Amino acid sequence: MERVVIVEKLKKNFRVREKDAGLLASFKSLVSSSYKNINALKSISFSLNKGEMVGFIGPNGAGKTTTLKILSGILYPTSGFVQVMGFTPWERKYDYLNQLGLIMGQKNQLWWDLPAIDSLELNRAIYNLSDKKYKKNLQELTEILDVADILRRPVRHLSLGQRMRLELVAGLLHSPQVVFLDEPTVGLDVVAQAKIREFIKEYNKNHEATVILTSHNMNDLLGIVDRVIIIDKGSIFFDGKLESLVKKYALNKIITATLINPVRREDLEKIGSVVEYEFPKVVLAVKRTVATLAASELLQNYPVSDLNIEEVPVEQIIVQIFQANAEK
Repeated sequence: MERVVIVEKLKKNFRVREKDAGLLASFKSLVSSSYKNINALKSISFSLNKGEMVGFIGPNGAGKTTTLKILSGILYPTSGFVQVMGFTPWERKYDYLNQLGLIMGQKNQLWWDLPAIDSLELNRAIYNLSDKKYKKNLQELTEILDVADILRRPVRHLSLGQRMRLELVAGLLHSPQVVFLDEPTVGLDVVAQAKIREFIKEYNKNHEATVILTSHNMNDLLGIVDRVIIIDKGSIFFDGKLESLVKKYALNKIITATLINPVRREDLEKIGSVVEYEFPKVVLAVKRTVATLAASELLQNYPVSDLNIEEVPVEQIIVQIFQANAEK
């Protein structure tokens, strides 16, 4: 497999100025300032193959956006080796930037007071797209994202969901082969999120693009990515398949049963931990190694009309991992 993104022992430190609150402290800082070094990235390593789509997740301040900014050439690293499509990102060569797409949910690339089509025409010139390619890509993207009828409205008159879909058009107009998506569904409603997720999946499939997707919304990752990289406090502590994440960190399984008659809560506690009990529904958490045995005991000894065994939701596992890491 062709490795498109290579990151080895990447470090990024920031030197941040510190001062106490108040006017006097402000005057003192003019004469003597104190600084603090922040290790945003602590020797992280990973690689991505051509056409791979990876979820890059972590809490605020974990190092996700810093990593994407280095990969896209916006920031210089403190040390380490980084190569994307054979280029060193921070050299910002035209041939590199012409194959790269960076879309940040909280940053606008469309001109606020102008119709979106004007910004797209500007991108056409920046990326030196031929008339044929521009029209083809524009038609494809606007049809899939359902924004053809709003291209000539001033951006400030559009809803957040409409703007985000047009941001995707602007960021992908030049058919980039590597795409970095930073919180592309932030602030959007459920319907808009679903549309954007489906589009990202289709773009990856149709263009064989390599995609890194960061998000706090686990729904953005489920059903889209097979692999996740979890970063916290500047370090990577998991890199692998979603199913492997579940097997490694989900110690329990969830049994949901529908009861015919009420059962004493203390009797149910003998089988597993009662997560929820509102007759007729009961939800138990049991150790994954004995889940089948616990379900059998429930069926044999209690009036059950329906029963289901499920994995713990992935988002719950992620939260537990971050909470445990924060306590270290």
